[in-house]
Order: sequence, then C-alpha cells, then structure tokens
Amino acid sequence: MRLRPGGVPVAAANGAAGRRAARNGAGDGAGEPPLVVIGELKQRFSLELVLQGVDRMAAGDEIWLAVSTSGAGGRKRRGRERDPRVRKLCRLLGFGLLGVSARGAVEVLVEPGPWRPRKVKRRRARLVDEHRRRRGDPAVGGTAMRLVPAKAGIMTAYRQQALAVAAALAADAATGLGTRRPRDLKAVAPDAPKILLHNVYGWFVRVERGVYGLTEAGRAALVRWEGH
Repeated sequence: MRLRPGGVPVAAANGAAGRRAARNGAGDGAGEPPLVVIGELKQRFSLELVLQGVDRMAAGDEIWLAVSTSGAGGRKRRGRERDPRVRKLCRLLGFGLLGVSARGAVEVLVEPGPWRPRKVKRRRARLVDEHRRRRGDPAVGGTAMRLVPAKAGIMTAYRQQALAVAAALAADAATGLGTRRPRDLKAVAPDAPKILLHNVYGWFVRVERGVYGLTEAGRAALVRWEGH
C-alpha cells in the first residue's frame, strides 16, 4: 500500500512512523518551518491503529490513519472506517482518515484538524432532567448489570414514578379507604395523570372515569422492584 501526496516527498517506516512526509523548506534551513505529516497504515481500523497515531502526535504536525477498504481478493466490504463514531473519534483527535482500495484509489474520509462536537441541547436537557427527577442512584451498573435479565429493564425516573403510583394504588386497595384519583396522586408522583393515561408498562387498569386499579403485571412489578 503506497501513498504519494502531490509535491510532498514520502519516506517509508523508520521505527518512528509508518509513513512520513515533510514539505515547506524541509531540510534546507530556508523558508517556512517544515510541516511534518505522519501516516499509519493498517488493513483494518483498530484501537492499535489509533494508539499508534496518538504516539505520533508528539512528532508530527498532521497525523493520517489509512485503512484498506477492500476485503480478500479485492472484494468490497464495509469496514469500521465507515462507522460515524469512528469518524467522530478521528475528528476529536485531529486525525485524518483515508480509505485505500485494492487498486490504490485513495478516499479522504476525514480531514485532519481541530474539531469540537456540536452540543445537542435537547439531548443534554433530557439527560439533566432525568438526573434531577431520579431518586437516589437505583440503576445497577458494571458486572451486576449483566446479571439482570434484559426484559427486566433499568430503573429510570419515569419507572420510579410509575412504581410510586402503583404502590399508592396498592395501599389504597389494602386499606379500603377508596382509590385516589390521578390529580390526588400527584403528591407521590408529579406525572401521575400522564402515567395512568399512557400506561406504558401495562400496570394499571381503568375501573371507571378517574379511577384506576392495578393489573397482575402491576402487582408483580411492586414485588420485582421492591426497595427501589
């Protein structure tokens, strides 16, 4: 695999870089300081390729990663270099990314240079709102998370409120003092009316206008999530 940038002499690996190039007065002591361009070439995009690029940052002004875009026998394949997350990673590091076909055609996938990701205000607002509404830190993480069945779901602020509504309805049924209406349940869960209306988890059943009870799934959820 060979790259030959226009007007820039390219040298092969010398232990410090996979490919290196210099331009603008390099080696003659005149003109502008040389721009050192270093390239790392691999068959596939990998963490090792990225780490090699990171190592070259101390010596190079531009770092390019290059990967093959063809599989065995020249057959086309969709590699990780097409993953938007890979491109974003290269931009964050300031790396350029090239795709090289079996015939030697070079495609610039990412240009090198400084880049900052654009903040998505709506996504950020949802994250902050979820954090504020959640009580404590009930979500299981790490190794313990892998032990939780996939169908069980994770504990979110919405699920916490739904459980609070279910617990209140169960308590009303146990005491026999009458079932509270959705507006009265806002004291235990601010979103109680919407939770009962949409019934996302199938825990509630409408008994009559403004009156709700628990389904078998709702009673099972109280046992499943006891303590949360």
